[in-house]
Amino acid sequence: MPLEPAVSLAVCALLFLLWVRVKGLEFVLIHQRWVFVCLFLLPLSLIFDIYYYVRAWVVFKLSSAPRLHEQRVRDIQKQVREWKEQGSKTFMCTGRPGWLTVSLRVGKYKKTHKNIMINLMDILEVDTKKQIVRVEPLVTMGQVTALLTSIGWTLPVLPELDDLTVGGLIMGTGIESSSHKYGLFQHICTAYELVLADGSFVRCTPSENSDLFYAVPWSCGTLGFLVAAEIRIIPAKKYVKLHFEPVRGLEAICAKFTHESQRQENHFVEGLLYSLDEAVIMTGVMTDEAEPSKLNSIGNYYKPWFFKHVENYLKTNREGLEYIPLRHYYHRHTRSIFWELQDIIPFGNNPIFRYLFGWMVPPKISLLKLTQGETLRKLYEQHHVVQDMLVPMKCLQQALHTFQNDIHVYPIWLCPFILPSQPGLVHPKGNEAELYIDIGAYGEPRVKHFEARSCMRQLEKFVRSVHGFQMLYADCYMNREEFWEMFDGSLYHKLREKLGCQDAFPEVYDKICKAARH
Repeated sequence: MPLEPAVSLAVCALLFLLWVRVKGLEFVLIHQRWVFVCLFLLPLSLIFDIYYYVRAWVVFKLSSAPRLHEQRVRDIQKQVREWKEQGSKTFMCTGRPGWLTVSLRVGKYKKTHKNIMINLMDILEVDTKKQIVRVEPLVTMGQVTALLTSIGWTLPVLPELDDLTVGGLIMGTGIESSSHKYGLFQHICTAYELVLADGSFVRCTPSENSDLFYAVPWSCGTLGFLVAAEIRIIPAKKYVKLHFEPVRGLEAICAKFTHESQRQENHFVEGLLYSLDEAVIMTGVMTDEAEPSKLNSIGNYYKPWFFKHVENYLKTNREGLEYIPLRHYYHRHTRSIFWELQDIIPFGNNPIFRYLFGWMVPPKISLLKLTQGETLRKLYEQHHVVQDMLVPMKCLQQALHTFQNDIHVYPIWLCPFILPSQPGLVHPKGNEAELYIDIGAYGEPRVKHFEARSCMRQLEKFVRSVHGFQMLYADCYMNREEFWEMFDGSLYHKLREKLGCQDAFPEVYDKICKAARH
């Protein structure tokens, strides 16, 4: 009897392999991708997660990371000096494979540049007196929440997806529904430690090497190699008391969302726009008390995907109040990768699938990229949009009309943030902090005759016109002149010259522009 499931599984696997043989692997990966994802990528993703969780737990319990950190940094310095001694013939980049990143890009520069191996993936220290956590750059948000919430602390801004790394969130950017209070991920960081182009080590803070401190965010690893960061932490509570409110009419949506984003008593503010005039706006506060009848552990594997759960409030036209465990709230969109997983596993939110296989969801984005293939990548590029545009809140209504006209993708994620007036690549137009909003569009465009390049260039043009910014993980169709019109390169270029980066690292535009894509 115990052999029967194993035999059934083996027969299914054999039939699948025969089908692949007949149809061809490329056909299956493109037209029936869910089969490959369910049979191979979900189990593999689970194994990856278990390995990294156990490793992180063992390392932290043995306190081995701080002891090994200095030696690992010296090894990075040694690699950089060897590159210099060998004549600095090519640019340098991190040796981490491109498919391991959450960005959709697989940079072809990895094949031509000098790869510097950086094995830094541990939490080094939690100092509750100074309210600081010191971490290595490859530490993930999943690691951070697992550790900090277990000891009663959290990050003020904790971006959504488990696999996002600290290094990626600093060198790129990160945002969450608490950003209207605390700003972007870079704004909760208090210190960066880097290995520079000459192999030297430097620590920078707002008062020590301050130019470098403000230039590092959004620089995509083109000023030096990040080897550690210090990040603020705040006391955590058990639950988020989350209020759901459906709002209809674009003007009403924008007014309500702006109002809630300006209220500092809201710990969290988020909106999901299901059409141009239908949205659910969510506001939350952390609390240690919960009404048992309204407790909703949305992170449990058998629960409906969060964006579908939210949509029910819109369909039934009712407000709601729920108490969500804090870590479940932080990773509320993780299981469905916001709403991207519905395009990969169309029946993924079906109750039967959730109860039987939901514990393996989601597949790792890195594995999805690795197995994507050139044909599927090109199809995605032409028929799929993944973009986050950051625009001033005062332009929200105009921006949503532009998104509707240029790409027409729903749902749309709305996340407010305060943008301080600080030096660096990204800051408001004036000298005062300004309220901005991240408009996240992920999915298949429904605009007629969608053509990725022309439609995205239209959208990028609008964002530049309102002094907005495009997140650099996504496809960028701007030319160099347009890019530096969007971003303030004055401090960045000054530091690249001062630190000798021109021969060591490509300019940020050359790493993220469309031509740099694999």
